[in-house]
Amino acid sequence: MGTVIMLSGPIGAGKTTVARELIAILPEPLSYIEGDTFWSFIKKTKAGDRRENFRIIMRAMTAATLPFARSGYDVLLDFSIPPAFLNTARVILKDVPLDYVLLRPSQAVCEARATGRAEGKIVDYTPYRDFYALFEGADRYTLQDDEAEAPIVASRIREALGAGAFRVP
Repeated sequence: MGTVIMLSGPIGAGKTTVARELIAILPEPLSYIEGDTFWSFIKKTKAGDRRENFRIIMRAMTAATLPFARSGYDVLLDFSIPPAFLNTARVILKDVPLDYVLLRPSQAVCEARATGRAEGKIVDYTPYRDFYALFEGADRYTLQDDEAEAPIVASRIREALGAGAFRVP
């Protein structure tokens, strides 16, 4: 059986950039799920449903990891999954091992990255400032580094995964 590795963090934390590096250094077989693609599965919604849609999407993408993990693939799931969702993830995954890696650079770094990127640029980060706070209180799983480049962060993650440092009981 494979393991599900949730690579999480607030918007602008560098998840997808680090995920690309991890894909290159994690052993085979490996599956990659970029959670942002799940937003496209919702075509119409009522006003004010964004939070509920967020919860639905997190449950759906977590469930989508199961066939891969049960077939022996490690699954790298790249999405902004707050630590409060971990209990729900454990219920969905049942016996599948789960690692949770939380990238949490400073809010200033996240904001600069999100507003400065070429693709998926966020023009106004203001509405996401409160979202950043959802990623507090999970120190055991958190990497806080404003300076390290993605290859270095990925290497640290791979080493810590090997040592069981991110395993969710």
